[in-house]
Amino acid sequence: MIRLENLSVTYPGGVEALRGVDLSVGKGEFVVIVGLSGAGKSTLLRVLNGLVPATSGSVIVDGTEVVGASAATLRRVRSRTGMIFQTFNLVHRTTVVNNVLMGRLSGVPPWRSTLGLWPAEDREAAMVALERVGIIEKAYVRASDLSGGQQQRVGIARALAQEPSLMLADEPVASLDPITSRQVMGDLRRINQELGITTVVNLHFLDLAREYARRLIGLRDGELVYDGDIAEVDEGTFQKIYGRAITADDLLAMGEEPVSPNDG
Repeated sequence: MIRLENLSVTYPGGVEALRGVDLSVGKGEFVVIVGLSGAGKSTLLRVLNGLVPATSGSVIVDGTEVVGASAATLRRVRSRTGMIFQTFNLVHRTTVVNNVLMGRLSGVPPWRSTLGLWPAEDREAAMVALERVGIIEKAYVRASDLSGGQQQRVGIARALAQEPSLMLADEPVASLDPITSRQVMGDLRRINQELGITTVVNLHFLDLAREYARRLIGLRDGELVYDGDIAEVDEGTFQKIYGRAITADDLLAMGEEPVSPNDG
């Protein structure tokens, strides 16, 4: 599904966000990426759908080379890639179902979406997506009236409505409380398991990574420093990724001890 070869990204001004990254992700995998702020996690996700251009190297997503691709090719890649944001990115003044329908924009003429004349199959896809994340009863509520966790579930439903082959989630629980964070991560993993959608999630919280990841990717200063099974991860692994000892700020609950992947 994803193959990166010698990928590097340098932003204007000379900041190297990624350096020489080699990475492959198979179809249907659920992968979690961790690293300090500035390690390159968000850049890596945005390179996959062409939102950030690679400086050098190769980025192949579902058989398509993204680096140097035409605008039309990038639109096709993005239409198959669901993106879930830390800040939800909802239109608060309109309803939940209208927000989810935005995931269908690539398949309808602009005049239909502008006038709200969505085809029946698009409306059905939106409602199915809302049902899958457990908030179909909120379909006609204004997005501004939802809690943070509900808004993030709308964001997931919007991505699902695209019927994507790849789902990218950039710090999806950064602004949520511990209970809601685990609900959202549970939704993402369940969708991955039930629908087989390849899913790549950026996380800061190490305990969440241990609880929900099957494969862990570690980035440090733009370089890939760890790639392996979560069952083989220990505190030393995280210290290698972070370059320091784990602190309470690295965990979802202040002062909470990391959960061993082998604990009940």
